[in-house]
Amino acid sequence: MANILTKKPRSGSMPLTGHLKELRNRLAVVGIVFFVVACLTLTKADVFVEALMSMAKATDAGNLYSFVAIAPQEKLIQYFRVSIVAAIIVTIPLALYEIWAFAKPGLKKTEYRFFGFALLFGLVMFCVGAAFAYKVTLPFMLNFLATVGDTENAAIVITSNISVESYITFVLTIFIIFGCVFEMPLLSVILSKLGIASPDLMRKGRGIAIVIIFVIAAIITPPDIVSQILIAVPMVLLYELSIGLAMVFYKPHTADDEDADEDDEDDEEEDDED
Repeated sequence: MANILTKKPRSGSMPLTGHLKELRNRLAVVGIVFFVVACLTLTKADVFVEALMSMAKATDAGNLYSFVAIAPQEKLIQYFRVSIVAAIIVTIPLALYEIWAFAKPGLKKTEYRFFGFALLFGLVMFCVGAAFAYKVTLPFMLNFLATVGDTENAAIVITSNISVESYITFVLTIFIIFGCVFEMPLLSVILSKLGIASPDLMRKGRGIAIVIIFVIAAIITPPDIVSQILIAVPMVLLYELSIGLAMVFYKPHTADDEDADEDDEDDEEEDDED
């Protein structure tokens, strides 16, 4: 495995079979690491499940939810599910590095630097989105969904008995949704770098974008207005951040850029000859 990770960069004359062999080796490294991490996290799966379920613990009035297992194997399946998700999270940085390392020899100097920045920035923003969901959105959302309609004079008290599978699925889905939502600035950076999305265009389309954001939030969230707002408001703020990033990275493609690219290619060829 060490030999694979320290393999020398590919030359431009490598045949297709060589590229496929290198891709296979890199995928093998990612697969082995994923399997090992999954086995290790499985031994601590109960700790991860308890951490997720602790978000539903409650208040002075008691627990927000009562958890039940409606099938004999339900708890065991959730342990496997959580351990696999944890292994994916741990393996993603390695997978991104392998993608960057595989693509690097075929890219220009400015391209592979931007490509590496985009992968790292995307990973950080996904983690920020998941952390935001864990610390802010999910506790508020779970409390609201459990207590909605409850009043002191209510004739019927509804107890929330939730299956472990339904709860874990809901929580992991919210994590993924917020992680993907927080990738909006990365998308803006890529489109602006390609000259597709300009800051002026994004400003003019702000009103339409906000409407689309609320529609998307209504589709991907549970059918309640609070969940929709909890996702739509961060998306609107991220859209404003995306406009700022577009102002930094946007550069129309001109003939000068083509000349600069040719100069980079010449420099790289000289480096290869040396």
